[in-house]
Amino acid sequence: MDWLKNWNQALDYLEENLSGEIRLEELGRLAGCSAYHFQRMFSYLAGVPLKEYIRRRRMTRAAADLRAGERVLDVALRYGYESPTAFNRAFQSIHGVAPSLAKQDGVKLKTFPRIRFKFVLKGDTEMEYQIVKKDAFRIVGFRTSLPVDAEESFRIVPQFWGEAGPHLGDLIPLMDLAMPGVLGVSTCHRDEENYYYIAVASSAPVPKEAYEWTVPAATWAIFSGQGSAPMAVQELQRRIVSEWLPDSGYEWAQAPDMEVYLNAPGTEEAAFQIWLPIREASAQ
Repeated sequence: MDWLKNWNQALDYLEENLSGEIRLEELGRLAGCSAYHFQRMFSYLAGVPLKEYIRRRRMTRAAADLRAGERVLDVALRYGYESPTAFNRAFQSIHGVAPSLAKQDGVKLKTFPRIRFKFVLKGDTEMEYQIVKKDAFRIVGFRTSLPVDAEESFRIVPQFWGEAGPHLGDLIPLMDLAMPGVLGVSTCHRDEENYYYIAVASSAPVPKEAYEWTVPAATWAIFSGQGSAPMAVQELQRRIVSEWLPDSGYEWAQAPDMEVYLNAPGTEEAAFQIWLPIREASAQ
């Protein structure tokens, strides 16, 4: 599949730049998605946040360089640490010893091999889904900037739901039949600022301090879930990407991701749907 090839090309770029700047935008470009979506999907597929993976790979390389006799300061600078103190802290967090001890005989060091996606499928729990083609539709609601750093977004988005919660009642009367429920929409621009919307599908005028946006026409794979947000939502997203998508005959399309909350999002047993934009996968 082309998307599998593209993702491994992105990882090749990452490896080639461990001793330089790794641009998140370039990782997304090579993988065929935005920087934000690359990080989020990477964490689901690899089981580790991208920033942590990069840190582990750099410290693996750093240990080898130190064992080869290089100076601590030179190695620290090579992997982006201007302060020896910061490098010492990062090295010890991975290896459990100071970098100055790395070249001593008998010192135990850790290695974290590079990842290459092959997708060995596993899973013993069924997943029900629907494939739906939907025309573009307008949403109205509140929005917040979606940072490029996906880990930061995992903190910001739940906080944004908490802030917007008291005002959701203002959106419900605007809802029309284009989409059920309250929507959480992550835009997916590669070269523009991205936003996370809490909104409803609506043709009504935009209230004060609210925004409108048009969700583009797309084909969607729809999965239903239930549980406490955001944990249950993130777990279903992880399963979709790691278990369903590789064996589905589809690949992620360059379109927004959506969460659809069919009852109160903040409840312990929120009923929700995940809408994943898809297209038919290309053969290798």
